[in-house]
Amino acid sequence: MALPAFTLSEDQADAWDTVSDLLQSVGVDLVEGTTLPPAEDPDNSTLAVLGKAGSGKTLLLAQLFKALQAAGVDVVSGDWEGRKKRDRRTLAILAPTNKAASVLRTRGVPATTIHRILYTPVYDPEFEKVAEWLAGQGDKPEIEGLTDVALERAFDSYQKNSSVPAALAAAGLRGSDFITGWKRREDPLDIGFVDESSMLDAKQFEDLKDIFPTLVLFGDPAQLPPVKAEGGQMVFDTLPAPRKLELSRVHRQTADNPILDLAHALADPAVDFYAFEKLVGEAAAKDDRVVMAGRVESDLMARSPCLVWRNATRIKLIHAFRAAYGAPDDELLEGEPLICDGIELPMKHRKKRLDLEARGLIKGAQVVYLGPGRKPGFSRLHVMGAEDPQLSAASIVKIEFEGDEEPFIPFAAKMGATFLHGAAVTIHKAQGSQWDTVQVFAPDIYAASRMGRVEAGQPLWKRLAYVAITRAENKLCWVVRNRLARPSGLLTTDDLRTAPAPLALETQEDEG
Repeated sequence: MALPAFTLSEDQADAWDTVSDLLQSVGVDLVEGTTLPPAEDPDNSTLAVLGKAGSGKTLLLAQLFKALQAAGVDVVSGDWEGRKKRDRRTLAILAPTNKAASVLRTRGVPATTIHRILYTPVYDPEFEKVAEWLAGQGDKPEIEGLTDVALERAFDSYQKNSSVPAALAAAGLRGSDFITGWKRREDPLDIGFVDESSMLDAKQFEDLKDIFPTLVLFGDPAQLPPVKAEGGQMVFDTLPAPRKLELSRVHRQTADNPILDLAHALADPAVDFYAFEKLVGEAAAKDDRVVMAGRVESDLMARSPCLVWRNATRIKLIHAFRAAYGAPDDELLEGEPLICDGIELPMKHRKKRLDLEARGLIKGAQVVYLGPGRKPGFSRLHVMGAEDPQLSAASIVKIEFEGDEEPFIPFAAKMGATFLHGAAVTIHKAQGSQWDTVQVFAPDIYAASRMGRVEAGQPLWKRLAYVAITRAENKLCWVVRNRLARPSGLLTTDDLRTAPAPLALETQEDEG
């Protein structure tokens, strides 16, 4: 059996062996640490490694990445790929959202978003030479306007983080200086690992299979399926049983974790909502990582949205949050959280759309408003979880009202990135994200339990509760009353980098 250096549970060892056998069949030997050239016309093969929170999926993914890297497989990041080599073997580690990718990066796994793999940057030829030099594929170039000192700063940055855009930024360049555009990937890659695969829709799954002949999905079957999923299925549900590897709970990893204890208690058919809330109370009495809260904390909502089920609840909490901070009706305060709801640009601005999406403004991205941009309708923004988080973009911000009333738009460009307020989000939209502390609005979970709805053989309220509480990395606040605590101070952006936005995306330049 091809065992890595760390200790595996029995089901993890079985999954490791199955993935290892798959990789060996396509010419990557984790036992010997060797690779063969890729086949000219490889067969497509997809595996899924499935398990609930705490089952060790991320640990397994991380160790497989290290083993592949040790075998000489190159990791493709999506920011620059360099010259293609005939015998090169590649690996891309993907997540559906910036936030999900950033969770992996904090654990030492160089993840990127699916979008950054589907669309690749086009570099200015002069700065392509710098990228090749940084990656060891060329000699140190002489570039007009770049001093030796600037190049050395770029080299030092690349040694630390292996990111070409970060290295060029360290040399004093903006993204618009060295990236001239984006194009849909034409050539396939090799091996793809996809985390949070429960969030994939059918179109994304087909796109990934077109690019990666060898695909390994990592997912949690207890989460909620995509909103438009046919029959409420996740993409890995369509795989045959031998292609789905199940991981059970690994007690060694989840020991003394009251949040995961609560998540796994939901699997007991005898636990109804009242019994579960009693378990939450018992956990809170013994461990300060679980709190039975009498109100929503507005301070937390600025960076960690309150998780709700009903849209009406979300809108009420957003208006209560804005009122608590004294936000005026006709503008946003610096530090207010937003959620990207997509890009509204006509086809003639396709390049600008790709620019925005590549910088992290994809549907569901969490953003903090930093203030107005230099042009009317532009906003300075911090994209949470993005590798280069600050930018300026034409923005359409919508503050929604209940019922059929039209949303209020405090200011807007004619076209650009669209945003909803992000102080509260639905549990569906929270999938793939994690926060240090999470507030779950329990009255909404109770309302779902009263409906008696069942999805994929599980009561809906249990699936909602499971997804919501497993978004908490360290602390869970189970909010039992419809109240909001006053903020302790003013909204601030001191916790974010305050350097000027490095790239202003002028999405209105052709309007006239």
